[in-house]
Amino acid sequence: MHMQYQEFLDLIYQKYSGNVKLELNRMIGLLADMGNPEKAFGGFHVGGTNGKGSVCATLEALCLAHGKSTAMNTSPHLIDYTERFRIQGREVDFQRVLDTFHRYEELFNKWDASFFEITTAIAFAMFAEDRIETGVIEVGLGGRLDATNLFVPDVAVITNIGLDHVKTLGPTKKIIAGEKAGIIKRGVPLVMGKTEPAPASVILHAAKAKDVPVYRYGRDWTAHIVSDRVGGMCFDYHFEEFHFKALSANLIGEHQAINLGCAITAFILYARLKGFTVSEKAVRHALEHINWQGRMQLLSSVPVLIVDGAHNMHGITALISSLKKIYPRRKVRFLVSILADKNYPEMLRLICSRASEIYVAQNQSDRAASVEEQLGEINKYGTPAKGYSSVKEALEAALQDCGPNDVLVAGGSLYTVGEVISAFRKRQAHAPSH
Repeated sequence: MHMQYQEFLDLIYQKYSGNVKLELNRMIGLLADMGNPEKAFGGFHVGGTNGKGSVCATLEALCLAHGKSTAMNTSPHLIDYTERFRIQGREVDFQRVLDTFHRYEELFNKWDASFFEITTAIAFAMFAEDRIETGVIEVGLGGRLDATNLFVPDVAVITNIGLDHVKTLGPTKKIIAGEKAGIIKRGVPLVMGKTEPAPASVILHAAKAKDVPVYRYGRDWTAHIVSDRVGGMCFDYHFEEFHFKALSANLIGEHQAINLGCAITAFILYARLKGFTVSEKAVRHALEHINWQGRMQLLSSVPVLIVDGAHNMHGITALISSLKKIYPRRKVRFLVSILADKNYPEMLRLICSRASEIYVAQNQSDRAASVEEQLGEINKYGTPAKGYSSVKEALEAALQDCGPNDVLVAGGSLYTVGEVISAFRKRQAHAPSH
């Protein structure tokens, strides 16, 4: 039976309940029945609150530049479900994902697997089948009980700890840190990004209990911005005998320097474990070719249109501070649509501190906060704002209003970013050529 993309998504989304009971027994049983595909490869396991995806995409670029056969599994997707699976840097064809699903469908039913468990199992199965050497696996939610945690990597990364998914993970950064620290495994070195003292102590305690070496930002390695410019940034990196001066990358924003540093450190540790040489030339090439959509990504420069996936306080704070550095004197317009389960009043308060005007759209997620709720918050700060029934309409209106020197930042949710990228591409395709 042939299934179309939408039917397939509807089917697996139905199996997915909003509040999945986090536990690993189903996944352990399912993977055992599948022949334990997660044991077929090593590589990297990346957890943390923000920046996981950027670290994964950077690791993928570093591995490919050094000739390693590489596969990456990330979540969520921006536009297409297949974005979650990349082999050798390319998205896996939907037909192959579907065939893999059908091959194991009876087992998924037997174990009553959730949407995320199915997705993770499909990734493991395809990567094992292709005899991939290096897997780059992003934690879905938390860590300790996450479906990806049955994978045993060569190196683990925890990027940072912020408040997100408090309903599922707990109300404080220390409790969340305990969940994220659940990816620490005996014998697997850990790389840590910039983390506040309280959550850091939780992670370091867990690492010590398992006798795991930890490589911390600021203590063991550094990534220091030299210049932040549109379309990329430049930073110095230092770890033991490695001194890379003025590395440039195609991800922008000061928080990205630390994400890139996490990835480079993890990659150096991996190269040592595997006995291959890290080439500075390959590292430089990799950083300029990171394939990662919607993370402070520049879609247009006249006017400047940036899409950014920041969808919690930690991410919005980083976005606002990056905008201050890169565009200190320019007026910034924002196109936003935030999900109702996020702290949108506080996120909008921060956005209002930098916005000359805000375009509030209704995105297509059923978890979106309503336009009225968001406008209600913005009105408290007196920032000019208008509401639109779709992201496409809001984008049209905002671009109409923009002068050539204006900056428009679109985001608030990864769903919004996906819709903006789609709408902008369609608009470009229909634009009269000059």
